[in-house]
Amino acid sequence: MGERVTVFGAGYVGLVTGVCLSSAGHEVKVLDVDSSKLAALDQGRTPFFEPGLEDLMRESRSQGTLSFATVGDIGRFSGIVMVAVGTPATATGWADMTYVREVIDALEANAEPGTVVVMKSTVPPGTGRNLAARLAPHGILYASNPEFLREGTAVTDWFETNRVVLGGSPESIERVKPLYEHIDAPLLECEVTSAEMIKYASNAFLATKISFINEIAVLCDLVGATVDQVAEGVGMDERIGPAFLKAGIGYGGSCFPKDTRALDFLANFHGYDFHLLRAVIDVNARQRLLPVRALREQFGSLEDRRVAILGLTFKPDTDDTREAPASEIASLLRAEGAEVVGYNPIPVVMPELSRTADSLEDALANAHAVILATEWDEIVGADWGSLVRSMADRAVVFDGRNALDPQAIRGAGAKYIGVGRPEDDRHGAR
Repeated sequence: MGERVTVFGAGYVGLVTGVCLSSAGHEVKVLDVDSSKLAALDQGRTPFFEPGLEDLMRESRSQGTLSFATVGDIGRFSGIVMVAVGTPATATGWADMTYVREVIDALEANAEPGTVVVMKSTVPPGTGRNLAARLAPHGILYASNPEFLREGTAVTDWFETNRVVLGGSPESIERVKPLYEHIDAPLLECEVTSAEMIKYASNAFLATKISFINEIAVLCDLVGATVDQVAEGVGMDERIGPAFLKAGIGYGGSCFPKDTRALDFLANFHGYDFHLLRAVIDVNARQRLLPVRALREQFGSLEDRRVAILGLTFKPDTDDTREAPASEIASLLRAEGAEVVGYNPIPVVMPELSRTADSLEDALANAHAVILATEWDEIVGADWGSLVRSMADRAVVFDGRNALDPQAIRGAGAKYIGVGRPEDDRHGAR
């Protein structure tokens, strides 16, 4: 048997962490305050969709390495305790530390000397230094271990990560290292605040790449270049790489928007104006306006126009709609008087819609326009010729992810609009 690990929080990070550690042979208990969530987990059902996670969880349960409990079921804590509770953004953009403080209060009162507290939650740089000083008089060690999981590929990301970051004292780091002996990746040891900053800086840099290529897409529209080809050529430079160079309607989700705003708040708090990061945030907000502006230009008024939005989650292969572009776009369209029909391959709830369709065909039937907001395989790989022919005359297809075939759509009689793609795509918009 491996290490004994307790994980606070059965949310996205906590559950993925607990399941993956238990599958590697560690004895893991995942805690949560939501008894209904724990009951579902005990029955082998995850509270969110993540490819491969449910099967892996059932395997660990059958091997006896994974269990679930409410926080109140635990008396004293020992071994390794991982904190994976939410740190949602406040109105100012700063991280709400309420749940983290509650966990630390419980550990300060109930953890045995020698316990190692490992912070998986994304907390503002400087937090760990204070928490380590608070826990030290009780003989409790502290380490920062930021996560770099992507929704939709989290299980693969865990086992095939490109780095493990551990911040803390040499003693705390040595205690945590055995958790990652099954991972073939570089392990970076650093002090706590640097580990915390690595998480924020990584997400901010990736968000910057997305906003940068979206700015280039604007210039492509102005001069008649094709952003797909520009991004391909730029990404061939090994110093830059091709990842996150796909133009579209911007990033969403629970990490990039929250972490960029938190980093901006941190800079302002310390009296520094982070101009570049502010521009990244502003560009991303602007991208969500593009489809609404485009449809206005095409139709004039959107009153009583039926618009289908395809892909309601912030990315494919997840059921997470947090900060999804589709949500804001739907609100803007309805404010213009449009009827907004949404479709997502995995059913989700989005109150901003007029209604949710059961199928692609239902969503596009008699629609005046369609907006591709998220590039699910089912949507991109559909028969767009047939779909377009089911729409209203002179329909408009706004490809918010540059994932569709412009020629197929134009050939079926609709107007195609991409992001940074020229009206005439004879030179190879892909």
